[in-house]
Amino acid sequence: MGNEALLIVDMSNDFVADEGTLTVGKGAQEIVPYILSLADRFLAEGKIVVVTMDAHEENDPHFDLWPVHNVAGTKGQQLYGELHEWFLQQKNSGKVWYIPKTNYNAFFKTPLADQLRKADIDTVHVVGVCTDICNYQTIAGANAEGFHTKIHKRGAATFTDLGETFINHMKLCFHTEIIE
Repeated sequence: MGNEALLIVDMSNDFVADEGTLTVGKGAQEIVPYILSLADRFLAEGKIVVVTMDAHEENDPHFDLWPVHNVAGTKGQQLYGELHEWFLQQKNSGKVWYIPKTNYNAFFKTPLADQLRKADIDTVHVVGVCTDICNYQTIAGANAEGFHTKIHKRGAATFTDLGETFINHMKLCFHTEIIE
């Protein structure tokens, strides 16, 4: 296998904090230590870590479907807790990238695929929320762009009961490797 990158998807206050407007809550909070450990491991191995985050405008039509969340530049859109502190310490390392997104898929109309290719990345590991929405769509996007994909079960959470179903669907449809 070639070069790998870790994608941390949507671990914002609005998706993770108890008071978040579209929170997964405790399920998301419980995966933070795993994500931090994995991110530190990737950096220690000289690999890329990408924080990809919803960044909506206040009047985004997306809010016809969902409560207002992750409005660009707000506290709700900021990385949650220890992840925010970690990001502040690592963001100038050259190995930690921030990619805002306006769609469930982190590859849709973002520079992510091009940047990963320029860094010779061929495999992406995905962690974050929500397993059955943004993680799933990001895996689909990575697959469509020709990347190998891996999902970390201990690093993914959702507010529905469909997490396991969608992880299995990732494996069947996109040949995603499931990391227990």
